[in-house]
Amino acid sequence: MPIYGDGYRNLNSHFHFHFQFRLNNFFRFIVHGQIKIMGSEVEVVEEIAFPKQIVGTTTKPLSLLGHGITDIEIHFLQIKLTAIGVYLEPAIVEHLQQWKGKPAKDLEEDDDFFDAIVSAPVEKVIRVVVIKEIKGSQYGVQLESAVRDRLAADDKYEEEEEAQLEKIVEFFQSIYLKTHSVLNFHFHFPPAARTPVAQIEFSSEGKEDAKMKVENGNVVEMIKKWYLGGSRGVSQATISSLANNLAIELSK
Repeated sequence: MPIYGDGYRNLNSHFHFHFQFRLNNFFRFIVHGQIKIMGSEVEVVEEIAFPKQIVGTTTKPLSLLGHGITDIEIHFLQIKLTAIGVYLEPAIVEHLQQWKGKPAKDLEEDDDFFDAIVSAPVEKVIRVVVIKEIKGSQYGVQLESAVRDRLAADDKYEEEEEAQLEKIVEFFQSIYLKTHSVLNFHFHFPPAARTPVAQIEFSSEGKEDAKMKVENGNVVEMIKKWYLGGSRGVSQATISSLANNLAIELSK
């Protein structure tokens, strides 16, 4: 049996404490709002634990089917900004049968596949955990700009969409996204609703939770496309992960 000495044991203990703190912190955040964890299995993304299953507005479980990060490169240095987890109802595969048996690489390069994920009438949660702190106003402007550009490209940017985006920008101006802050983008169909709505939930250590509802269907669609939009998605690592996991589900 190898002997590593006290240095190794101390390092291992430090890592275990550090990871357990992150894990406990994450679980504390995830029970806020309408989202609750289910089981104890997790996927670790950049030392941030994402439960394999959560429960949204109904008793149906949502499965972690994609994860990744957003990042930028400055002078050849990678700066990681956020970790992302994408939770979908398992019933999503019923709306993707056209791609059954296709390899993950083909799915990853097929924007129609990701459009089908976006439009499928199933509950979705996109969970964003901050790695590199940023002002909420900066994040809000990034989101507003990305959504507005997509709306304009599809000729869907009217007064109603502009008013909804102004409310989103105002919401983010009131918060600060320090490291380990959590944003949940929760998409679902209320009873008798023709279009999905979104709820944005914010949680951060030592801060009061905040949330807002997004009811404009076109804006809701483009927020989903910002994260799930195939080749135009903000995180290609997340897109690749979704393609890999859904290829497995569609092969069953």
